[in-house]
Amino acid sequence: MKNFDPAMRSGEDDELTHRVIGSAFEVHSLLGPGLLESTYEECLGYELNAAKIRCKRQLLLPIQYKSLSLEKAYKVDLLVRDELIVELKVIEKVLPIHKAQVRTYLRHAGLKRGLILNFNEESLRFGIHRVTIQRSHR
Repeated sequence: MKNFDPAMRSGEDDELTHRVIGSAFEVHSLLGPGLLESTYEECLGYELNAAKIRCKRQLLLPIQYKSLSLEKAYKVDLLVRDELIVELKVIEKVLPIHKAQVRTYLRHAGLKRGLILNFNEESLRFGIHRVTIQRSHR
């Protein structure tokens, strides 16, 4: 697995996030930009599995809306070790709505951190977006 520039690390990073980003760099360096999102998802899943990092792909998650329980309310691209949501994109630019979407996913999942990885960049370092929230106490 190739390492990425340590200067990119921030206080929000942790070992798991660092390892996922490193795996994403490996995928991007071998494939390049412009392929289907599902291709990157499959390859990133492969890299994480090879690194012994447990992840679930295309996971349907529940929400509670008042007295209504919706068992399959939304789908995350990757849930890594039941603690990090990773959304993959192949788009021109990550917009604020994409970050809001991940914050919503985090809130409903009771998690505090996520990543958006936009593989449609010449250099993946420009496609990494960290998303964090404070856990809500329900």
